[in-house]
Amino acid sequence: MSRGGGEIQPGARQYSTDASFPATPAVSSMPEWYPELLASVTRQVSTGRFKAITAANRELLASYYAMGQDILDRQNLEGWGARIIDRLAADLKSQFPGASGFSPRNLKYMRAFAETWPAEAIVQAPLAQLPWYHHLALIQKLDDPGTRLWYANASVEHGWSRNVLVHQIESRLHERSGQAVTNFSATMPPSDSDLAQQSLKDPYVFDFLALTDRRNEQELEHQLIQHVEKFLLELGQGFAFVGEQVRLEINGDEFFADLLFYHLRLRCYVVIELKATRFEPGFLGQLGMYMAAVDDLLAHADDKPTIGLLLCKEKNNVVAEYALRGYKTPIGVAEWTDTVVKSLPEEFSASLPSIRELEAELSQDISE
Repeated sequence: MSRGGGEIQPGARQYSTDASFPATPAVSSMPEWYPELLASVTRQVSTGRFKAITAANRELLASYYAMGQDILDRQNLEGWGARIIDRLAADLKSQFPGASGFSPRNLKYMRAFAETWPAEAIVQAPLAQLPWYHHLALIQKLDDPGTRLWYANASVEHGWSRNVLVHQIESRLHERSGQAVTNFSATMPPSDSDLAQQSLKDPYVFDFLALTDRRNEQELEHQLIQHVEKFLLELGQGFAFVGEQVRLEINGDEFFADLLFYHLRLRCYVVIELKATRFEPGFLGQLGMYMAAVDDLLAHADDKPTIGLLLCKEKNNVVAEYALRGYKTPIGVAEWTDTVVKSLPEEFSASLPSIRELEAELSQDISE
């Protein structure tokens, strides 16, 4: 019968009412050990994918390095010019029509890659773990091998994207890390003081701000919170944002800490006070009181003592060091700036294109 009650017409398609689709068993019907099995299998999948990607990246770098070394050796031997690379790029595209990455520009980067690192360094961490575009940033932005290696290590440790790596290089992070004036060595255990020291910078670069000439603390704080993701990037790994203008009630009186963070590796709160003026020793008294209040009112019994960070527009390092001697709690003093001093050497800049130009060319290769 049809759905309207009439007879089924000859030749009409008939559907079986016995068709069914098996339902996924409910989680509640699984045995108690199932979550452990799921977690274990999930870890294996993630580990396998990571190893596959890492192995593929390592092979790609080894191939690019070998190609670059061949080009470099032949050029040193024969002294030929750029026309050979142009011809080589065309022939490679002809022999491997479905492949990308053989443009003249990328071949020049391969040559620079081989010229930059010794062969044994490429197969070792951290260089073997960095994607190709990270290597291009290191080649294009830096000319000192030690500094390149510093950023390579930091990039792997912190999982930086290429854009973040470029930003850290342009803000001269290697010159700022661990440079804040602190009393950590005198107020913290050695195992914590080293990590705490390296967690602070001097100066902090807030180049994402658009401050007026007035530059007061309220405006500075407001814009930092507006750009909290960039602020956290500048603070570095481990900082978790807790709040701004955090209310602290002390025996009926109210006080407000500018910014409060929790450091996940140090296992302690970090109070940050912002000043749009030159450092004055008296600023430390206010910050110290906030730190004591956070220890008593907010910190868990297992948390380590709160750290204070005073950010000023300018400071005299010697004056800051003398001022910190009278404090038994861990405090750091650093400057902040909203401009980046761009005086980095750019090796190969005259002969090599920008990374964005190369990315555009590779994308064009793929679409052809």
